[in-house]
Amino acid sequence: MATDSESDAVAPRDSSAATGGGGGPERDDAPDADAVRFDREGVRAGFLTGIPVAIGVGGYGIAFGVLASQAGLSVAEAALMSATVLAGASQIIAVELWAHPIPVATIVATTFAVNLRYSLMGAALQPWFRRLSPAQIYGSLVMMADENWALTMRDLQSGSGRGAFLLGSGIALWLCWVGATILGVFAGETIGDPGRYGLDFVLAAVFVALAVDLWEGRSTLAPWLVALGVSVVTANVLPGRWYILLGGLAAAALEVVRRDG
Repeated sequence: MATDSESDAVAPRDSSAATGGGGGPERDDAPDADAVRFDREGVRAGFLTGIPVAIGVGGYGIAFGVLASQAGLSVAEAALMSATVLAGASQIIAVELWAHPIPVATIVATTFAVNLRYSLMGAALQPWFRRLSPAQIYGSLVMMADENWALTMRDLQSGSGRGAFLLGSGIALWLCWVGATILGVFAGETIGDPGRYGLDFVLAAVFVALAVDLWEGRSTLAPWLVALGVSVVTANVLPGRWYILLGGLAAAALEVVRRDG
């Protein structure tokens, strides 16, 4: 899928690394990229930690499979989309816009707007990932979704140094997502509208659980409120899903101002 935060301390770095070589004061909350390792233990920890979340996301995958079936996609086509895109929101938008002939430009533009948030999420991981190899970085990022990004941020902020955590948790999500998609396509004609069974609420419930886990006290409240306010206003002013990106950008901008102030 693909295709909304930042960090706590892991360990102090030397002053040149913390200031970009400018010789300024060292930041106590700067994560230590040198402590990050990419190994099998990190993959295993990420996979096991991601399983409960992946099972919850699987309910959302069934809903996508049902919608894909109703849009006329075959099992193979829906499974291929889930296996290569791994982005629930954009996949559901795509099948909701599905028609004959397929409105390619509309689908591409809409999903691009929705998935721009991944640029912010990837940037949040940069302090830990900058010492990994390109293959390790991009191999992990291709498996990144909202849920395992949140889990990875929590894990890295704890000082674990497990650079492969994102990959391991992403594998768990990928397996459940693809499997649930296939199940949803097969069950499409029987289930009908997935909203009748509450399957459309599964992803929202998962995000609420992740948000509670990411709560760091009153300091977290300001960016969350800003993101909420901007998102609500944008959703009522601009068409499409731009509220996702603009809400995230507003919260990120507030954090930059607060940290540099």
